[in-house]
Amino acid sequence: MTILQDKIKEVPGLAFVTEEMELMSSAGRRRMLEQPLLTSPKDLEHEQQVVATLRELMGNAQYAHPLTVLRHQLMQLHDIHTTLGNLQSHFMLDEVELFEIKNLTFLCGLSRKALAEMQADNLFLLPDLTQAFALLDPDHTGIPNFYIYDSYDSRLAPLRQQMKQADDQLMGELLAEQNLIQQEVIARLCDQLHPHCDQLTSALDQLAYIDFALARATLAQQWDLQKPSNTGNPDNHPTLLGLFNPRLKQHNEKAGLRYQPVDITLTTGVTLVTGANMAGKTVLLKSIGVAQLMFQFGFPLPATSAQMQPVDDVVFCIGDEQNEMNGLSSYAAEITRISDVLDRSEKERLLILIDEPARTTNPVEGKALVQAIASILQGRDSITMITTHYSQLGVNCRRLRVKGFVESLADVPLTAQTINRFIDYSLVADNSDQVPQEALRIAELLNCHPDLISQARHFLES
Repeated sequence: MTILQDKIKEVPGLAFVTEEMELMSSAGRRRMLEQPLLTSPKDLEHEQQVVATLRELMGNAQYAHPLTVLRHQLMQLHDIHTTLGNLQSHFMLDEVELFEIKNLTFLCGLSRKALAEMQADNLFLLPDLTQAFALLDPDHTGIPNFYIYDSYDSRLAPLRQQMKQADDQLMGELLAEQNLIQQEVIARLCDQLHPHCDQLTSALDQLAYIDFALARATLAQQWDLQKPSNTGNPDNHPTLLGLFNPRLKQHNEKAGLRYQPVDITLTTGVTLVTGANMAGKTVLLKSIGVAQLMFQFGFPLPATSAQMQPVDDVVFCIGDEQNEMNGLSSYAAEITRISDVLDRSEKERLLILIDEPARTTNPVEGKALVQAIASILQGRDSITMITTHYSQLGVNCRRLRVKGFVESLADVPLTAQTINRFIDYSLVADNSDQVPQEALRIAELLNCHPDLISQARHFLES
């Protein structure tokens, strides 16, 4: 089973999303990292609805107080799976572990009340731990602190009174006697708490899930993420309108640079994407992959609107995968990765994102390899996006082109720092088998050496 932690290691853009989340507890972070990649439309719709409902409640001023109370309880939540495991296994707990359990029951009670006031108690399955709390609070203090109260055993009160007046020699004997009584009390408490073990574990897991859900809703509010529609409908092509890359958008905004969202519809088979080097093709693939993973991990999407379908997995073949420690060249790592993808695509429906395959080998063989990859994947039940600079591939598949460099787009001089403002990142259908040729014009506008420009044009024309 693929979990979020696995993909965070593979996909920097997804790691950025999780790092920006405002989780309240270590238990919530564990729950986030263990979130499975969802493929069931029913499960996906449930996750999206939970987050959308919480986001709506967060925007309602009348629920501000119970929401603050809920967040405060989550901040006090400790990840006590080890303690609950010890209880389940009939191990003798200590006073610290009993405090952890009492604290959990206390937080659960206040969280249930807060959710009820927010009219969100139907979203989560928080158990009623009143009986477990009462076992740990025999004096009805109503506080989460734990103490072995006198009321647990009739021998404790007179013994502790005697200890207040005892000399040092007698004190040692009285402390030993008290310790034996307290161990008996703890043993009884463990036996009494054991039947509540499943409920306690459920409470911990649900509170961690609430923390994770609230963090997703907060992120959706901050980034204006959107709930996708038609999840899992096989009659609708996955479509992302106004798709943006969260990490790059935030970077550009901080740097005062322009950021342009894009519209994209994904189709089964192969889509070849062409465009100049600076046209954002690699960013496009990363943005699509991050959006698909966010969707299948239960996040709303970085787009103005979207309709989505689940896949079995998202596979990236992007960037320099050279691993010198394993003695692999860039090409060896890349082609091995692509070979594995071809194997998997025979049995799984994947979203496959391949950035300029075979670019590190000679052009003749490189073009043949791209033709082979595209031809094979065109017949598979996967969604494949391949960026390339190769022309005349002769593969019968869908083609898109990034509009690219537009001289009239900006009213400032063209420099290496301002070139972003001259690029139109939108995608257009392109049925030709040629790739755009903009490199020399851009080099000329950047005032590169005239001999470089003239000789390059000579070789190009000849």
